[in-house]
Amino acid sequence: MADDSTSTFQAGQTGLIVRIPEAEPSVRGWRERLDPSAQAGVPAHVTVLFPFLDESRIDALVYSALADVLGSHQAFDLRFERCGRLPEVLYLVPEPDKQLRQLTEAIADRWPEAPPYGGRFAEIVPHLTIAQGQEAAVLEEIEADLADRLPFTSHVASVELMVHDGVKWQERASFALGE
Repeated sequence: MADDSTSTFQAGQTGLIVRIPEAEPSVRGWRERLDPSAQAGVPAHVTVLFPFLDESRIDALVYSALADVLGSHQAFDLRFERCGRLPEVLYLVPEPDKQLRQLTEAIADRWPEAPPYGGRFAEIVPHLTIAQGQEAAVLEEIEADLADRLPFTSHVASVELMVHDGVKWQERASFALGE
């Protein structure tokens, strides 16, 4: 839910993320200053699908279907060794990213009305956003700062449903991946 913030977050918006708590010590300060999703309460994460269904559409059947779809995927490990860039965005690259792409594709296949990033991008690029909307010199400074803090590994065992309440993002549910 990182590069989704070109417009203001709306109450009732939802997204699916994998938390990356191991990233927090390295990226928290930068994200709090330079990533609008962090300022709105989203922890360090890799987005699985944003936007997902509006909160008004999420009922017991959706929860059950999410549990089924996500539970059919195995838990996995990610390694973060380097930074990557999109236009005006600096992010950490999760490797391998195959399982993340598969999670996104599975959710988008089940809910085709909720394509990744609203269908704005042709390719799914899993990433952990650190900063966006910054000049190249700022991104270079951050990248240099992070060089000594990498690599780290994270175990992904669940996907969280986040809901914007009009002020902040809140975790609404967590769905376990298979073990």
